Amino acid sequence: MKEFMFYIRNAGDAKMALSADEHLAFIKKCEAYIERLKNKNLLIAAQPIIREGCILSKNTEGWIKTPIDPHKEVQVGYYHICANNIDEAVEIAKENPEFEYVPSATIEIRPIKMKEEETNFTYPSNNG
Repeated sequence: MKEFMFYIRNAGDAKMALSADEHLAFIKKCEAYIERLKNKNLLIAAQPIIREGCILSKNTEGWIKTPIDPHKEVQVGYYHICANNIDEAVEIAKENPEFEYVPSATIEIRPIKMKEEETNFTYPSNNG
């Protein structure tokens, strides 16, 4: 199996429209989604990300630390999963509860590079 990252993004205020009961239902559906992926041995890791932080960059004058604007589109979580190919990863992502509860939700799906072809360096992985 190959490894993929799902980067979950949505508008900064996307969940503000949810009532307390809707938000709790969303969280429970995320927990069930995670359990299904774990039970199928498809999940390596998953975490929500707090809407605070910074973006670090560097130019010729030095380091630049820009605060993340929580009112714009932000990454709100990630899933590190296993799938046979990108098409299977897409099907797994389609089941994510973000799409049901957050109209602005997007999931970026990216294959993970496991090895450098030129040097034969293998990147560390806890997926065995």
